Amino acid sequence: MSFVPPGTGWPDDPARPDTPVAHDPAEVGDLAATSGTLAELTARQSVCRACPRLVEWREEVAEVRRRAFAAQTYWGRPVAGWGEEKPEVLIVGLAPAAHGGNRTGRIFTGDRSGDWLFASLHRTGLAARETSVHAGDGQRLIGARMAAAVRCAPPGNKPTPQERAACFPWLAREVGLAAESLRVLVALGGFAWQAVWPALREAGYALPRPRPAFGHGVEVEISRGGSSAHLLGCYHPSQQNTFTGRVTAEMLDQVFTRANTLRGL
Repeated sequence: MSFVPPGTGWPDDPARPDTPVAHDPAEVGDLAATSGTLAELTARQSVCRACPRLVEWREEVAEVRRRAFAAQTYWGRPVAGWGEEKPEVLIVGLAPAAHGGNRTGRIFTGDRSGDWLFASLHRTGLAARETSVHAGDGQRLIGARMAAAVRCAPPGNKPTPQERAACFPWLAREVGLAAESLRVLVALGGFAWQAVWPALREAGYALPRPRPAFGHGVEVEISRGGSSAHLLGCYHPSQQNTFTGRVTAEMLDQVFTRANTLRGL
């Protein structure tokens, strides 16, 4: 077996051997909807097998491995959301990187994008450490939670529309379960921005129309049950964006500082 099976003692593994497994999009919807807590939801996310192409790819990557990580055991499973159980800030990205989250078992961990992201989160008080290298390394999110719109590493970092739709219930339920405490959502990149809007609607948020276009620093107020929250757009800290200067450390810090201001810090 090329991936880490549930219940084998892998650091921060939310699943147990008896965790129910989704094998198709309908089962994803059922298991997401019946998850009563974030802990139950993340356990079910982490063993999902609903998308055959993604299952094959993530496990192939875990078997073949990159030369620099040849001696390591890859996670090779869906990468669940993680962080606070009652977050005030939810950070949403696209999908795990093949040799990042798919290797380490934690979103934005063990890749260049994560190096930029966690350094900024640490500077702005949202992460306990400035680096995140592997599940179980002691990193901790402070008042925050992190998730991906698609939970498996996709070939070429490009999930298909069908794969996006199949994975959507996991995100929608995560937003819904966190909604009571949530004050700010940060969408990292245009894909995450597009994925977050229907998830917010399904979680009961009143959203403005027409939908504002994505942009760095775009800020939208939303409401649910008489309380307000804010959605912030942020350029993704991908290597393409950081190498070209489209996003800088200062730009990331500005977004997360604004998130802190909006949640009253």
